[in-house]
Amino acid sequence: MRNEVLWLPRPDAVEATNIGRFGQWLSRREERDLTSYPALWQYSVDHLRPFWGSVWEYFGLGKTVPEHRVLADETMPETVWFPDESFNYARAVLTAPGVGDDDVIVRAYSDTRAPVEWTLTDLREAVSRARAGLLGHGVRPGDRVAAWMPNIPETFALLLAAASIGAVFSSCAPEFGARAVIDRFSQIEPKILVAVDGYRYGAKEIDRTAEVREVAAALPGLGRVVTLQYLGRSDPEGETWDRFCAYDGGIEFEPLTFDHPLYILYSSGTTGLPKAIVHSHGGMALEHAKMHALHHDLGVGDRFFWYSTTGWMMWNYLVSAPIVGAGIVLFDGAPDPVGMWRLAEESGTTFFGTSAPFLMACRARGVKPAREADLSRVRGIGSTGAPLPAAGFDYVYNEVSATAQLQSLSGGTDVCTGFLGGAPTVPVWRGEISCRCLGANVRAFDPDGRAVTGREGELVIVSPMPSMPVGLWGDPLRQRYRDTYLMDFPGIWRHGDWITITERGSAVISGRSDATLNRGGVRMGTAEFYSVVESIDGIADSLVVHLDDEQEDQLLLFVACKEGIELDDALRQRIKRALREQLSPRHVPDAVRQVPAVPRTLSGKKVEIPVKKILKGVGPDEAISTDALANPESLRAFM
Repeated sequence: MRNEVLWLPRPDAVEATNIGRFGQWLSRREERDLTSYPALWQYSVDHLRPFWGSVWEYFGLGKTVPEHRVLADETMPETVWFPDESFNYARAVLTAPGVGDDDVIVRAYSDTRAPVEWTLTDLREAVSRARAGLLGHGVRPGDRVAAWMPNIPETFALLLAAASIGAVFSSCAPEFGARAVIDRFSQIEPKILVAVDGYRYGAKEIDRTAEVREVAAALPGLGRVVTLQYLGRSDPEGETWDRFCAYDGGIEFEPLTFDHPLYILYSSGTTGLPKAIVHSHGGMALEHAKMHALHHDLGVGDRFFWYSTTGWMMWNYLVSAPIVGAGIVLFDGAPDPVGMWRLAEESGTTFFGTSAPFLMACRARGVKPAREADLSRVRGIGSTGAPLPAAGFDYVYNEVSATAQLQSLSGGTDVCTGFLGGAPTVPVWRGEISCRCLGANVRAFDPDGRAVTGREGELVIVSPMPSMPVGLWGDPLRQRYRDTYLMDFPGIWRHGDWITITERGSAVISGRSDATLNRGGVRMGTAEFYSVVESIDGIADSLVVHLDDEQEDQLLLFVACKEGIELDDALRQRIKRALREQLSPRHVPDAVRQVPAVPRTLSGKKVEIPVKKILKGVGPDEAISTDALANPESLRAFM
């Protein structure tokens, strides 16, 4: 059924979409037809310099650049992009094309306070005031600005204020525990910390004042703590946000190199300290302009929403949308399966982004979004964070929207974008990611390093992308960088997923290659299990591990059942029969056990490897940093 077409591009897509118009413009320039997606993608990876130079020029990020100065060195990780160009990310966001000063550019919703709307003028003023506060406290280019802040407009303004100066921004979400925040921020030694006094998650009020003090005391070299009184506490730590932002100093944009650090993101940190991944001003603006305009078809008048916290790369991805003129919709709070769809209606969202686990949770609860909200404005639905199974595709088209384009994306914090996704000129096939993104030379490699089509291989990127990190913090010789991404296939980026690329250019992600199961010499991706198991009525979530050593060889499947459902022998047999019939006899687990919940990271990823360690006798604190988990209590079921 994977080849079933669920959505087709509109007949006039070449004339009516951003990617179609870009293809026409580039076709005239190159004197060849680049209006079909396969032709445009092939051009984008075969001709990196003219392609990325055309994106740079087309979206007004800078003047025309000679091809040889678009990419001066394409050797990873020493890649050098646009070496002669000065650039500032904040300028690109705040000079949104076609957006008037009085147009609303930010709509923000929250469990903690009433909705907020900012026009472009309001955003510029907020950035100006935050910038004055930073400068007044001695923040200069290269200094780190840390935010323990929720997904609210003030956090966005702080990012842009830091960027305007050339300071390096980094954020953690308020739901991160103090230990998780210290593990991240202590690596980068911020000069200033901005935090909230607390927040509400649904009906629950969470005070963070004591934790702010704990974090501040643990950060070497911290010069100032600023507290935004989000809950209205009377004794905030340090200076208040209102006082910090008391002066409007105007905005100037420091001219920076293309690769100047913009912000630091972190790997999940499920084992050991999370990697501090450094992304650049130019790389983020160029990549996100391409994705937002060409893949998501965003522009002036659109409203872009992606449910995220400030601790997930999707927040950084979301807030770049004004670069192409689109407004953004922010939400801070509990992702209610009905409320999120009603928020889409209220906010006028035209592209609704979320995670695969959220869509599957809505399906498991029987939520019918099309009946709960008017989603007629929604043209695109994005899903990421985990592979979306075929049943999730069915759910979107049966219960959410029959007309919106579903874009299942795969990418990562390491590149702060999706390198597999969808486009307005590409069909949606059930259970598949529609295409490799423009400029992303993604391949499936067999163990000998040969590209394969139609069968599973290691996901690699064989050509540099502008959004690849400029480094890992504290790794000046880039040795850890090489060990992390470029060791298995020298000079080629290995991402750590199993992928199958079809003859038509679509893709299927089978799971993490470091969580691969090997049953009787047959390699199996975990995503295959989850797709089958979680489509069974009564199953809400699942996790599979393979205990394989000299003492034992057991394939164990853990399932979380829907409310009111118990795992009995009949349900066990249905699960085993489905795996046998839809996958193979080798996929049938030795045991199926019920657990209250599946452990997931703060960004929603399942944690198979730490669970495997716990089952083999490793202590939970040694197997995983519990502060990296959204539901650490779920580990008890595996101890």
